[in-house]
Amino acid sequence: MKILGIIPARFASTRFPGKPLIDVAGKSMIQRVYVQCLKSTQLDKVVVATDDKRIHDHVLNFGGEAVMTSEKHSSGTDRCNEVAGMFPDFDICINIQGDEPMIDPEQIDLVSGCFKDAAVGLATLVKKVIATDELFNPNTPKVIFNKNMEAVYFSRNTIPFLRNSKQENWLNDHTYYKHIGIYGYRTTILSEITQLEMSGLEKAESLEQLRWVENGYKIKVAITEKESQAIDTPEDLQKVLALLSPDT
Repeated sequence: MKILGIIPARFASTRFPGKPLIDVAGKSMIQRVYVQCLKSTQLDKVVVATDDKRIHDHVLNFGGEAVMTSEKHSSGTDRCNEVAGMFPDFDICINIQGDEPMIDPEQIDLVSGCFKDAAVGLATLVKKVIATDELFNPNTPKVIFNKNMEAVYFSRNTIPFLRNSKQENWLNDHTYYKHIGIYGYRTTILSEITQLEMSGLEKAESLEQLRWVENGYKIKVAITEKESQAIDTPEDLQKVLALLSPDT
């Protein structure tokens, strides 16, 4: 089983244009993500997938591997599917967020490990919610899963709703999980899901993975205890800089 790590990276961003190339304590964000991916014990290759020549050339300049992809992709999943076609010898693709410069390699390995089960076609991570502000934040998708560790539903709302408990007690009365946005795909399944039309649930919640759930695909989940810190805005960058130093 050969595993390909793919880091989709776009220059265009409504909230933070050009963020893959921003300086994060002496290194670009995309370089930091790439270096963290190289520490994974499961990935056989790491490649940045971009539609911008500036990002492509920058990755090559620091010694990384990058490929140019179409500008028409609406999601990282679609971009990963194009890249998978360039590397047909790989069985599994791991879609790694390009805006998490401190991603823990163990999280990549955790997702990759799900595919030791030949029945698994899609996989992702979840983490226990420990703060009330996360529990009720619509920008933090929550997930419920069954006893087979397969996702049942993802929502921006707080799920499940505890009918017989006050909201201020929900974290004490139930274990909630949030979704960590790293995906693994078996390449045959990746090809299939990119052909699906946008679903009603996906439109309602603006969560791509609901398209797969609504079409009957099973998503294996693994629980991580590691926290991730994405950089979506300049304010997020300051939070990360407080945790890093140039020699990190």
